[in-house]
Amino acid sequence: MKFLFALLLALQYTLTAYANEAIPMAEDPVVEQRLIVIAEELRCLVCQNESLAGSRADLAQDLRREVRTLIKSGKSDAEIKEFLVSRYGDFVLYRPPVKPTTWLLWFGPLLLLIGAIWLLISIIRRNNQNQKDTPQLDATQRAKAQALLQETDSSK
Repeated sequence: MKFLFALLLALQYTLTAYANEAIPMAEDPVVEQRLIVIAEELRCLVCQNESLAGSRADLAQDLRREVRTLIKSGKSDAEIKEFLVSRYGDFVLYRPPVKPTTWLLWFGPLLLLIGAIWLLISIIRRNNQNQKDTPQLDATQRAKAQALLQETDSSK
């Protein structure tokens, strides 16, 4: 019984060791709301498919803290985004601007779709051409093939 109690006590301490501190809320709810709006439009650089607002990575927490500082210093949303883009590049934005360095990002999926459609059409055309080029059996050849098939069926 004492062993079970000691085991439960040890488990309780190990579980609390994995707990993280709660993310501090801003003193001003307006600042926090503005932070959430800005952070939803920014990509977490660690998670890459998660917004900065939703990420629990340490870097994301640091970036949110930086954005809070910039908000409190009176920077506009555009200035904050420009600051982060100058540091981390257009990758930090969920909707990067359309410019020569991001053309592949914006138009790459369309080019892949067009290429896939072209490939599908060319394969279908090639198969249709091959079917037209396949020699057809005349009546005597067809009868001979039918007889061969019947022989193999009856031998089984």
